[in-house]
Parts: sequence; structure tokens; C-alpha cells
Amino acid sequence: MSEPLYVSVLPTRPHAMAAYRGLRPDIQARVAPLWTLPPRTGMLPDLLAVELRKDAGRVSTAHRYQSAWLDAPFTDENEAAVLAETLPPEWWAQRNLHPVTGPCRPVPQQSLALAAAQRRGGGLGIRVRVPGEWHDRDIPCLCALLDRACPIGPVDLFLDLGAVPPSRRGAAKEALRALDVLVPLAPWRTVFVVAGGFPEPPEGFLESAWHEAPRPDWDTWHEIHHSGRSYLPLLHYGDYGILPAGYVAQTPLSGNGGPKWGILRYTTTRSYFLAKVLQRGDDRDAVNRDAARRLTRLADFRGPSVGTGEGWLRDCAQGSVATGNHSVWNRVGNIQHMTFVVNCLAGPLR
Repeated sequence: MSEPLYVSVLPTRPHAMAAYRGLRPDIQARVAPLWTLPPRTGMLPDLLAVELRKDAGRVSTAHRYQSAWLDAPFTDENEAAVLAETLPPEWWAQRNLHPVTGPCRPVPQQSLALAAAQRRGGGLGIRVRVPGEWHDRDIPCLCALLDRACPIGPVDLFLDLGAVPPSRRGAAKEALRALDVLVPLAPWRTVFVVAGGFPEPPEGFLESAWHEAPRPDWDTWHEIHHSGRSYLPLLHYGDYGILPAGYVAQTPLSGNGGPKWGILRYTTTRSYFLAKVLQRGDDRDAVNRDAARRLTRLADFRGPSVGTGEGWLRDCAQGSVATGNHSVWNRVGNIQHMTFVVNCLAGPLR
């Protein structure tokens, strides 16, 4: 696959697929999502196979022309066996999707990823999680996995930091400690440093309906890039889009509707903005249009010429489109975020 500028860790949900498809072609060409299948613990094998086919089919359809990665990090031994039967190596061979695995995962999941990469002629992703302080206890498992992957072809490393809130001040140092150990272990094709920055709504958000948060994940990336390490040219940026990092680990809920309130999210150079909106109720339209107006009046609002994310916010504020639902808010939020990140990465890193 051609080398992407930016990896966004996205859940295999319809709103995320719609966001990726809604990117401008020049932006989409620079984005390679790491699609993440959700946990479905306890689901009967036949039902699990149906859900896996549905999720993987959506991803495959979205990537007829551009490459991406597909990961199933939450599978246990039994679920990994269903995964291997449902998405065998020949399924991967016919699609623009690269398999991902990680150290100490169930053997059936690792074996499937290795076999799929071999069938495709290379392109294996290895995801190493560092959700807190770095430790090297998984290194023997990783080395064993790399030994198995060596004859297959190129490997890509995803250093997954998980959530990086403002309280996690040492995230960059932990990432560098990990990279210092991991980079020499293999001839990595690319190394992606992935961190989630958009926060959960804080206490009091439902009353205030507005929140501005810093971007510690972006600060972490800058700190890494100013470290002077020799391997910096190998590194690429990744994040979790506009949803908190823990969202990809949530089991999809059955039924429709969702909570009676939601969030419009917007990204600027230094801040994340959250504006409360309503899914239902008599005040829904008025509240939602006011939220869109607050975002479009930001000094750093980029305007509808940038992409359809900003275009929808402008139209919602002006009353020329419906005020949306959870799926729409997540879609337009991710479009504006991914577009902004690509444009930032394409320029000089300050």
C-alpha cells in the first residue's frame, strides 16, 4: 500500500464509514483508517459470524480504491476461531485491507493475520498498546510474532497509547521509551503513534452545554517530534478521531434512538470544543441550531469551503438542513477533524 499521512482508529460503525466516504478525494487519499471490530463477548458463533460479515463488508465496500487496516483486538480464543472461519485468508486476498494482530493475542487471531498477510503478499500491522507506563513484559511475545512474520514481507507498527487526557503528562516520554525498544526489533515499513484526545463530556456538561478542552494528544506528538531521535522520519501520526479512545471498545447497542442528548465536536489548533445537542424534545431544533452557531462563530472556524463537515455546521446554524442525530453528528465531526488533521500534517510541524 502507498504510505499514508495519517491513520485514524475508527470503529466499524456506519457513521464512521460515512465520514470516511464523505472526505474530499484529496484528503481521503492521505487517510488510511485502522478499522477496529468491536467486542461481542458471549455472542453465539452463528450470530457472531453474521455481525463480522456485516462489519467487514462495510469496510471492504468503503475501500474499493484506497487501502486500510482491519483489526479485531478484542477477540478471545473462541471468537478468534469464528473470525478465522468467517474471514479466511482468501477473503483478505481480494480486498484492499491489511490484517492487524498484536503480541500475546489468541493464537487463532495471530495465525489468521499472518496467513492473510502472506496470501496478500505482505502488509501486516502489529498493534502494541501502551495505555499507561511503558513496560517490556510483552517483548518476548512480540519477538516470537516478528519471527513468524519475517518471511511474509513488510510490517507496520501501531504504537497505541490509548486515551491521552491532560492528566497524562508523561505520555510522550512513555511513547519514546517504548519506541526506543520497539523500533530496533524489526525493519518496520512505517510506525504510527496513535493517541486519543477528544475527552468524555465533563461533569456539569449537561448544564453548561459547552466545553473547551486542550489537545494533549497533539502536544504529545509534537514533543515526540522534538525529541531528536534518529528514527523520527519513520514515524507517522494517528488518533481516534472525534470520539474518546474507549469508544472502539464498546459493544454496539441493539435498537435505535440512543441517548436523548448528544455532542457536536469541533477541532482547532489548540482546542477541542464540545457543544450539547438534543436527539429529541420540543426544544431540539432551537438547541441544536444554537450549538451549531456557537461553533461557526469560533474565531478558528474554517468555513464551508474546507469540507462538508464545516458545510453542515454552517447550514445547520442557518436553518437550511435538519438538525441531525447521533449518526450525523459523529459523521460531520469526524469529517471536519480528519480534514483538519491532514491539512495540519501536510504543512510544517511547529
